Amino acid sequence: MLTLISFIIILGLAVVFHEFGHFITARKSGMKVYEFGIGMPPRAFGFYRDPKTKKIVWVRGKGKNKLLNTAGGNGDREEEFPATIWSLNWLPLGGFCKIKGENGEAGQESDSFGAQKAWKRIVVLVAGVTMNVILAGILLSIGFMIGLPADMSGGVDDSAIVLQESQIMVQMVDEGSPADNAGIKYGDRIFSVGGVELATTVELVEYLKINKDNVEPYEVVVYRGEEKLVLNLQTEQIKEGEEYPRFGFASADAGLIRYPWYIAIYKGFFAALVGVVNIFLAFYLLIKNLIVGEGLAFQVAGPVGIAVMVGDSARLGISYLINVAAMISLSLAVINILPIPALDGGRVVFILIEKIIGRPVPIKYEQAAHTIGFLLLMLLIVVVTFRDVVGLIK
Repeated sequence: MLTLISFIIILGLAVVFHEFGHFITARKSGMKVYEFGIGMPPRAFGFYRDPKTKKIVWVRGKGKNKLLNTAGGNGDREEEFPATIWSLNWLPLGGFCKIKGENGEAGQESDSFGAQKAWKRIVVLVAGVTMNVILAGILLSIGFMIGLPADMSGGVDDSAIVLQESQIMVQMVDEGSPADNAGIKYGDRIFSVGGVELATTVELVEYLKINKDNVEPYEVVVYRGEEKLVLNLQTEQIKEGEEYPRFGFASADAGLIRYPWYIAIYKGFFAALVGVVNIFLAFYLLIKNLIVGEGLAFQVAGPVGIAVMVGDSARLGISYLINVAAMISLSLAVINILPIPALDGGRVVFILIEKIIGRPVPIKYEQAAHTIGFLLLMLLIVVVTFRDVVGLIK
């Protein structure tokens, strides 16, 4: 239950921030916004401010609101209310912002998305991504004020206040490896291997290299929160070409550090920008390896895998949960700005094509591209989710 609640709250926060970016820039650009919803339809209730009486009017029930034209849009949604309705919806899956004409309809009306200048439409589309980066910066700033896990392998700067000394912390587990089969999880702390206490990842690597010819299982002492686990793990060659056998997890020398508030703000937003760059690089490596046939360079998680990671982080403490929430927000930003139809980046591409050829791309072609892109994304989510579920069963 903790995993589900934490996942819904974090995903909802990231998506609502994203959609609010679209909302505020659309309104400032003179576009009409039909609805700003938290959660997905059907609608539970909502309210709007009547432009004539200036009174708040409450709305109960779904009305004409449908999930289909909210999520993807077929352009035929009738205008139900004289002002933007703020709604709470029954499906707790993020939120949405329904802008007039966003799917190509009502292009001749002045308050429509399609009637605005190209740069205004691009600003509206990019605003959601920008808000996700800002949210990550805020979260990381708060984290650095109260204490945030950090890789301390290269030391820490003089302004940092160390709350917890560096420990070998598991960051990722290779699927099907001895560590995976033994139940090693993200956030576990490695205390000793074969009776030898180890303080850094370098020490762990050197120990495994020295004992690379060992064929007997090691006694590995692991801490998961306050719980002590004693596991028997055998090393093996995880990937071809590696110079020594290992357990099958990636680790970092993680400790807890914090900064004075005025430094924490700078550190938080700088870390968010670095995170964006790293996620772009990760996507580049992912696509490159798939093209050249080298397979996945790392595991890709779907909604189930992300939910499990959120749950593990919640059990580790608020600092770890903040860190994961920031990374989810940044990942949402990067994914949405990719030039893929149905995503914000894909819509920006069509606007740029319009500027290059001097006329809009026919609506039927653009909508067909977005529909195909949406279906392919849904298929990818289903496949990755299936892998996540199979991994949990195993």
